[in-house]
Amino acid sequence: MKKVIAFGTFDIFHKGHEYFLQEAKRLGDKLVVVVARDKTVEEVKGEKPHNDEEKRLSVVQKEEYVDKAVLGSEGEDKMKVVEDENPDIVCIGYDQNSFTEHLHKRFRENKFKIVKIGPFQPEKYKSSILKKNKV
Repeated sequence: MKKVIAFGTFDIFHKGHEYFLQEAKRLGDKLVVVVARDKTVEEVKGEKPHNDEEKRLSVVQKEEYVDKAVLGSEGEDKMKVVEDENPDIVCIGYDQNSFTEHLHKRFRENKFKIVKIGPFQPEKYKSSILKKNKV
Protein backbone atom coordinates (compact mmCIF):
# COMPACT_ATOMS: atom_id res chain seq x y z
CA MET A 1 0.00 0.00 0.00
CA LYS A 2 1.39 3.38 -1.05
CA LYS A 3 1.03 6.12 1.60
CA VAL A 4 0.93 9.79 0.64
CA ILE A 5 1.32 12.64 3.10
CA ALA A 6 0.29 16.21 2.26
CA PHE A 7 0.97 19.38 4.20
CA GLY A 8 -0.82 22.70 4.39
CA THR A 9 -2.47 25.40 6.41
CA PHE A 10 -5.89 24.94 4.77
CA ASP A 11 -7.18 28.26 6.06
CA ILE A 12 -10.49 29.22 4.45
CA PHE A 13 -10.76 25.83 2.69
CA HIS A 14 -11.40 26.32 -1.04
CA LYS A 15 -11.34 24.61 -4.46
CA GLY A 16 -7.58 25.02 -4.70
CA HIS A 17 -7.20 22.99 -1.50
CA GLU A 18 -9.63 20.38 -2.82
CA TYR A 19 -7.63 20.09 -6.03
CA PHE A 20 -4.34 19.77 -4.12
CA LEU A 21 -5.65 17.00 -1.87
CA GLN A 22 -7.41 15.12 -4.67
CA GLU A 23 -4.22 15.16 -6.74
CA ALA A 24 -2.24 13.95 -3.72
CA LYS A 25 -4.71 11.10 -3.18
CA ARG A 26 -4.33 9.98 -6.79
CA LEU A 27 -0.67 9.25 -6.12
CA GLY A 28 -1.33 6.51 -3.58
CA ASP A 29 -3.72 4.33 -1.64
CA LYS A 30 -3.85 6.23 1.64
CA LEU A 31 -3.76 10.02 2.10
CA VAL A 32 -2.61 11.50 5.39
CA VAL A 33 -3.03 15.27 5.64
CA VAL A 34 -0.99 17.33 8.07
CA VAL A 35 -2.64 20.60 9.07
CA ALA A 36 -0.21 23.28 10.22
CA ARG A 37 -0.34 24.40 13.83
CA ASP A 38 -1.45 27.96 14.55
CA LYS A 39 2.00 28.78 15.94
CA THR A 40 3.71 27.39 12.82
CA VAL A 41 1.43 29.41 10.53
CA GLU A 42 2.28 32.55 12.46
CA GLU A 43 6.02 31.81 12.27
CA VAL A 44 5.99 31.04 8.55
CA LYS A 45 3.42 33.55 7.27
CA GLY A 46 3.88 36.30 9.84
CA GLU A 47 0.20 36.32 10.81
CA LYS A 48 -2.32 34.16 12.59
CA PRO A 49 -4.63 32.02 10.47
CA HIS A 50 -8.23 33.15 10.02
CA ASN A 51 -9.46 29.82 11.45
CA ASP A 52 -7.77 28.09 14.37
CA GLU A 53 -6.02 24.73 14.00
CA GLU A 54 -8.90 22.67 15.40
CA LYS A 55 -11.40 24.22 12.97
CA ARG A 56 -9.02 23.73 10.02
CA LEU A 57 -8.37 20.11 11.06
CA SER A 58 -12.11 19.44 11.34
CA VAL A 59 -12.77 20.77 7.84
CA VAL A 60 -9.99 18.66 6.30
CA GLN A 61 -11.11 15.50 8.17
CA LYS A 62 -14.55 15.76 6.53
CA GLU A 63 -13.19 15.49 2.99
CA GLU A 64 -14.02 12.05 1.55
CA TYR A 65 -10.62 11.57 -0.10
CA VAL A 66 -8.72 12.19 3.15
CA ASP A 67 -8.02 8.95 5.00
CA LYS A 68 -6.42 10.57 8.03
CA ALA A 69 -5.86 14.17 9.12
CA VAL A 70 -3.54 15.23 11.93
CA LEU A 71 -2.14 18.42 13.35
CA GLY A 72 1.51 19.11 12.61
CA SER A 73 4.24 18.34 15.11
CA GLU A 74 4.66 20.76 17.97
CA GLY A 75 7.91 22.21 19.21
CA GLU A 76 11.23 22.41 17.44
CA ASP A 77 10.91 19.17 15.47
CA LYS A 78 8.29 19.97 12.85
CA MET A 79 9.46 17.07 10.67
CA LYS A 80 8.67 14.43 13.30
CA VAL A 81 5.30 13.76 11.70
CA VAL A 82 7.10 12.61 8.54
CA GLU A 83 9.04 10.04 10.57
CA ASP A 84 5.89 8.97 12.42
CA GLU A 85 3.84 8.46 9.26
CA ASN A 86 6.68 6.98 7.15
CA PRO A 87 5.17 7.97 3.76
CA ASP A 88 6.14 6.77 0.30
CA ILE A 89 5.31 10.18 -1.19
CA VAL A 90 5.33 13.68 0.34
CA CYS A 91 3.10 16.20 -1.45
CA ILE A 92 3.56 19.90 -1.09
CA GLY A 93 1.81 22.84 -2.70
CA TYR A 94 3.26 24.94 -5.47
CA ASP A 95 3.96 27.78 -3.01
CA GLN A 96 5.59 25.75 -0.20
CA ASN A 97 9.26 26.40 -0.95
CA SER A 98 10.87 26.54 2.48
CA PHE A 99 9.28 23.25 3.49
CA THR A 100 11.00 21.45 0.60
CA GLU A 101 14.41 22.66 1.75
CA HIS A 102 13.75 21.38 5.28
CA LEU A 103 12.71 17.98 3.93
CA HIS A 104 15.88 17.62 1.86
CA LYS A 105 18.12 18.65 4.76
CA ARG A 106 16.44 16.37 7.27
CA PHE A 107 15.96 13.30 5.10
CA ARG A 108 19.13 13.10 3.03
CA GLU A 109 18.58 9.45 2.14
CA ASN A 110 15.12 10.39 0.78
CA LYS A 111 13.19 7.25 1.53
CA PHE A 112 10.23 8.99 -0.08
CA LYS A 113 9.52 10.91 -3.24
CA ILE A 114 8.64 14.62 -2.98
CA VAL A 115 5.93 15.79 -5.37
CA LYS A 116 4.99 19.43 -5.81
CA ILE A 117 1.35 19.77 -6.88
CA GLY A 118 0.64 22.64 -9.26
CA PRO A 119 -1.93 25.35 -8.59
CA PHE A 120 -5.61 25.35 -9.43
CA GLN A 121 -6.71 28.82 -10.60
CA PRO A 122 -4.41 30.62 -8.10
CA GLU A 123 -5.68 34.02 -9.19
CA LYS A 124 -9.03 32.99 -7.71
CA TYR A 125 -8.40 30.22 -5.18
CA LYS A 126 -5.65 31.26 -2.80
CA SER A 127 -6.25 31.81 0.91
CA SER A 128 -4.47 35.18 0.99
CA ILE A 129 -6.74 36.49 -1.79
CA LEU A 130 -9.87 35.09 -0.17
CA LYS A 131 -8.92 36.64 3.19
CA LYS A 132 -8.56 40.08 1.56
CA ASN A 133 -11.96 39.75 -0.09
CA LYS A 134 -13.61 38.84 3.23
CA VAL A 135 -12.32 41.95 4.99
